[in-house]
Amino acid sequence: MEKVYLLYFLEVRKGGKMDSVFSWLDMPVFWLAAAIIFVVIEGLTMGLTTIWFAGGAVVALAASLLGAGLAVQLVLFFAVSIVLLLSTRKIFVKKLHTGRTKTNVDALIGKEAIVIRPIRPMEGGLIKLGGQEWTAVCRENVSFETGEKVKVKAIEGVKAIVEPLKEE
Repeated sequence: MEKVYLLYFLEVRKGGKMDSVFSWLDMPVFWLAAAIIFVVIEGLTMGLTTIWFAGGAVVALAASLLGAGLAVQLVLFFAVSIVLLLSTRKIFVKKLHTGRTKTNVDALIGKEAIVIRPIRPMEGGLIKLGGQEWTAVCRENVSFETGEKVKVKAIEGVKAIVEPLKEE
């Protein structure tokens, strides 16, 4: 008699008998493939998201090899993946500086600049910074005269936010 395989709500009919598509022998292969796919996706995107699901798949793979049922494997997969994602993603994103595109402007923050047009409270002036002239403002109630040195605190658009230079 010829075997007929019909997929119906995760079950397969084999010669009159219903078997789960996710049989014990198939699950280790499924979890191994899932882990590999998650690692490949992470390698392509570098978003530090799918790598944690690879970890969950590895734990589910171990559970399937130890004979755990499908429900236990799924619970372990989701639990481990979510715990890894929530507990470690922020740390790795911060350490690896992912998601942030650095520009040349970032290198100017913290640098010393020279005032070339006076900066008054509530009124911008000009500074010479990295060989270029920048419009500059000070958020503190401080004035700077031409020739004074200031420290760049931030860059907002095309304006440098400056503060008094503390002599060290």
